[in-house]
Amino acid sequence: MNNSLTSGNPLFPGWYADPEARIFEGRYWIYPTYSAKYEEQLFLDAFYSDDLVNWTKVDRILAIEDFDWAHKAVWAPSPIECNGKYYIYFSANDIQSNDEVGGIGVGVADRPEGPFRDAIGKPLIDRFHHGAQPIDPHVFRDEDGQIYLYYGGWGHCNVVRLGEDMISLLPFEDGSFYLEVTPEDYVEGPCMIKRNGQYVFMWAEGGWGGPDYRVAYALAESPMGPFERMDTILQQDPEVATGAGHHGYIQIPDTDEYYIVYHRRPLSETAANHREVCIDRLIFNEDNRIRPVKISSEGVPARTLEAID
Repeated sequence: MNNSLTSGNPLFPGWYADPEARIFEGRYWIYPTYSAKYEEQLFLDAFYSDDLVNWTKVDRILAIEDFDWAHKAVWAPSPIECNGKYYIYFSANDIQSNDEVGGIGVGVADRPEGPFRDAIGKPLIDRFHHGAQPIDPHVFRDEDGQIYLYYGGWGHCNVVRLGEDMISLLPFEDGSFYLEVTPEDYVEGPCMIKRNGQYVFMWAEGGWGGPDYRVAYALAESPMGPFERMDTILQQDPEVATGAGHHGYIQIPDTDEYYIVYHRRPLSETAANHREVCIDRLIFNEDNRIRPVKISSEGVPARTLEAID
């Protein structure tokens, strides 16, 4: 139990990366990658909190044994509640070509803590479209109810429309299923916020294993862009940590209060997989521009939630 007035960083022990953050059933949840050698990334853990300060680990919410097609490199989970179920999108196998089995899978569960089982028995996206490696999914529900999945590595980002069943894709107006929306300097790790009628699109730049990993953003009038790079908002601080990137976010319901949840590397570490999950304030100006994030050791103050139906 953390009895301090702030969360502190990291939020919880262990090497974890690529966190996606959610509010489910009146609690904060974080779903990260287990940061290890690809051959050891065979499961996903999750963490929940009532106050952003004290976090409880749930082991193995998803295990590779339940996905016959997956065998390594389980990465970057992104969950959503829909139709009374919980769906989680993740990448596995780190495929390098269309000749390999793998890509983005989808699990389904009755509760936020899983267990998540294979929803379709195969990857949902298993091919390279527009040059995008099928990794790093980020699921986003727009205000009109349409749910989009942004994804992609190797410097390319695609968006697809999910069907109401959450396990199929819908075509865009031109009949295509995969739309490339890559902004300048994009590498991987897409993330979307809609605020005051605008779409705030963020992504990771640089190499994930090095100190210069960082996050940039764009503003657009449509979930399909065009996304023109605005600025870097999250990066290393030589007095705090390096390799700050690949993030999710929490918005306190019915407020303009946002938190960025991301991974970074302690100054004492140089190993690529020695990454830990942290949280800091994400502050917008009135025009939706994002102020540079100040990464900290203190983290954020305790913040409880009222029960959410």
